[in-house]
Amino acid sequence: MPKPSKTKRILKIIGGIIIFFTLPTLLFFGFMYLKYDEELPTGIQGKEADQLATSMLQALNHKAYLNTDYLEWTFKGIHHYKWYKTDNICEVSWDAMTVILDFDDMNKSKVFAGQQEYNGTEKQDYIQKAQDYYNNDSFWLVAPYKVFDKGTERRLVQTDDGKKALLVTYTTGGTTPGDSYLWHLDDSGKPKRFQMWVKLLPIDGLEASWDQWTTTDSGALLPTTHKFFVFDLDMGDVKGLTLP
Repeated sequence: MPKPSKTKRILKIIGGIIIFFTLPTLLFFGFMYLKYDEELPTGIQGKEADQLATSMLQALNHKAYLNTDYLEWTFKGIHHYKWYKTDNICEVSWDAMTVILDFDDMNKSKVFAGQQEYNGTEKQDYIQKAQDYYNNDSFWLVAPYKVFDKGTERRLVQTDDGKKALLVTYTTGGTTPGDSYLWHLDDSGKPKRFQMWVKLLPIDGLEASWDQWTTTDSGALLPTTHKFFVFDLDMGDVKGLTLP
């Protein structure tokens, strides 16, 4: 029997390596899909849904959050934020880049490479990247306070265990409009976890915890970390201040 050519042997080895690495991944994804994937629940819009959302905000001291002028956090140790909420400006830093986002007029946003202001051809790309980071990472910080944002729809959902949950759909805004989140609340009305139906995730209904709260100097309750699968989404040293 003739020996296979060197090229065929190399291709066979490469094919074996690809199967070795991809097959476990496909099996794992299939397992996760079968175990966790859920259809978006149906719920009822109206007064009861809005009342549940209001109760959640009260449990979180929404008034203190509204009066918070400045927020600071670090998402997963990578993206650093200094959000001057009252001035509607946020400083976003990663690697050697810093972008100062001006939400009132994005054309006034500034980009810095190190200490040097950058006005090169990629300036708008950096601004867009900072805005995308902010949209995602700030949501993990203040999502419960956004249930009455413009473009939101709220629905009351009865869970299988007889509890009331709040389904919030963002029809506009953010980076991926159309995403939905089902808030599960504890006995005091505070969020303890939510499930996600979002475009960025391949499995619907995945859960993340919202049960590690800190009370900031301003009195607002904010999360310090989230458990998502086997991952910890650390929010860093979370600060909230009411400026004099």
